Amino acid sequence: MKLELIDWIIIASTLIICFVPALFYGKRAGKSTSEFFASGRSVPWWLAGLSMVATTFSSDTPNLVTDIVRTNGVAGNWVWWAFVLTGVATVFFYARLWRRSGVMTDLEFYEHRYSGKAAGFVRGFRSVYLGLFFNVMIMATVNLAACKIAGILFGMERWQTLLLVGSLNVVFATHSGLWGVLVIDMIQFFIKMTAVIAAAYFALQLPQVGGLSGLVDKLSNVKGPGNINYLNILPDFTSNWDIAVAVFIMPIAVQWWAVWYPGAEPGGGSYIAQRMLASKSEKDALGAVLFFNVAHYVLRPWPWILVGLASIIVYPQLSDIQTAFPNLDPKLLGHDIAYPAMLKFLPVGFIGLMVGGLIAANSSTILTHLNWGASYLVHDFYRRFIKTDATEKHYVFAGRIATVFLFIVSSALVFFLDSALDAFHIILQIGAGTGLLYLLRWFWWRINAWAEVAAMVSSFAISIVLLILNKNGIEFSTHISLIITIAFTTICWVTTSYISPQTDKQTLIEFYKKVRPFGPGWKAIKIEAGFTDNELEESKNNIPLGLLGWVSGCTMIWSALFTVGNFLYGRLELAFMLLTVFAISTFILVKVVKKVWN
Repeated sequence: MKLELIDWIIIASTLIICFVPALFYGKRAGKSTSEFFASGRSVPWWLAGLSMVATTFSSDTPNLVTDIVRTNGVAGNWVWWAFVLTGVATVFFYARLWRRSGVMTDLEFYEHRYSGKAAGFVRGFRSVYLGLFFNVMIMATVNLAACKIAGILFGMERWQTLLLVGSLNVVFATHSGLWGVLVIDMIQFFIKMTAVIAAAYFALQLPQVGGLSGLVDKLSNVKGPGNINYLNILPDFTSNWDIAVAVFIMPIAVQWWAVWYPGAEPGGGSYIAQRMLASKSEKDALGAVLFFNVAHYVLRPWPWILVGLASIIVYPQLSDIQTAFPNLDPKLLGHDIAYPAMLKFLPVGFIGLMVGGLIAANSSTILTHLNWGASYLVHDFYRRFIKTDATEKHYVFAGRIATVFLFIVSSALVFFLDSALDAFHIILQIGAGTGLLYLLRWFWWRINAWAEVAAMVSSFAISIVLLILNKNGIEFSTHISLIITIAFTTICWVTTSYISPQTDKQTLIEFYKKVRPFGPGWKAIKIEAGFTDNELEESKNNIPLGLLGWVSGCTMIWSALFTVGNFLYGRLELAFMLLTVFAISTFILVKVVKKVWN
């Protein structure tokens, strides 16, 4: 792809607009680890929410969605749409609890909730397990997508792309801390949305596509792998039962509560928890997560989906992409590369906007993961176990060193991955079975640090066993492997909760007084803490209100998402029916949020 002068001007302008404001936060970020990793706990809800959305809008996301659409149709997106259940549950059951805890990172939570050496072990182990292993896997998938996009658009080698994005991201992540990340995210979100909407518009205008009506007419008569209908929002339960189980039933019934995945953790965690902890109040934490879920699932998906659908018409087979881009490295060829392949049709000017948007998409995610991962390695490992008595400036410097280290390791991993979807499945499998514990640990006092250890070890162990069996010809489908992992892991951590030493009662009492979790699971501790019957009864009233908010919130998001889709398809009757559902659920949601805030 050849860039004209106007494209270069637009790219330079987007980078200046995005990154220059972050330079002014370097001095503030260097004051303390609270400023560097938590923005002084003074972030308003709208900024925290925008940052969450921008972080999950990475350079690999359009590629991932395109891969899903080309292989399983629009309905295949239920593998991540199901996480609406997780996100809205965080809004009404967990956001305020996280903010009340007052910790700097979600791993510091362990030594407030649990007691003894096991609590310290869990904190230290997970700081490396998540901050290093999981974190570099996520960053590697994001940078792999950047390499594919740069390879197909400009013929760049992987190392060239990594050097380019690394130079930009590492400089700003080490200089500006979380404040800089938040400001960059806010600006980048609007640039990225403009770019992907433009990409969808011009993809539809191609003669071979013929606009929205042409897209719908042509794909209505085309069947995909497994005889799927590409346009269906729900899978076909009659003729494609296996696909329906994999992409809809398992995500809706099991995956959302059982699997730990960064950005969609049961109960909140990782950079979502980081933004909640950085919020200036409980209301801001709740508002940020609610805004994030609406923007994440309603505003963003359809521009990606439309490009993915158009790519099926333009490039029906992978060989068509290889023919169109003969210099493309065959190792990078996959369905996910169809998205950048569609960008060749952008007109002058919009090419520059898209390149700037893709750089922004890469940076917003990588900057967050570098800061989040460094906070784990420094605050929860180095400061807690290695050097406990240094100055704040020393720990900020250590955070900057950790930032550089994380990018180097994640860049090396890029050379061992083939697609974002492969990495997505790996992370889901390894994190399977732990989600239920993360949901219940706030509401059941008996869960202890040893249960956390058992969950992590058993989940990882059974994943390795299944991988070995698969390599030796004993294969299980993805959903069967997930069920096996969840069942084994859950049995291990529940059993451990009963047979291992219980958390110190005083620790539990102090945790309850500070965080005030609701529900019957803490009744014994509340009684020991001296709470009256009226106070116990009052705490129960939060449960039905939270459940109403959860149901109305999920209904509102899904109905809005599918209202947009059916309007795009031209199915107006169904679109207006869903619009009515959206209006009713939104009315209920607003009433619930007001009561929760009061």
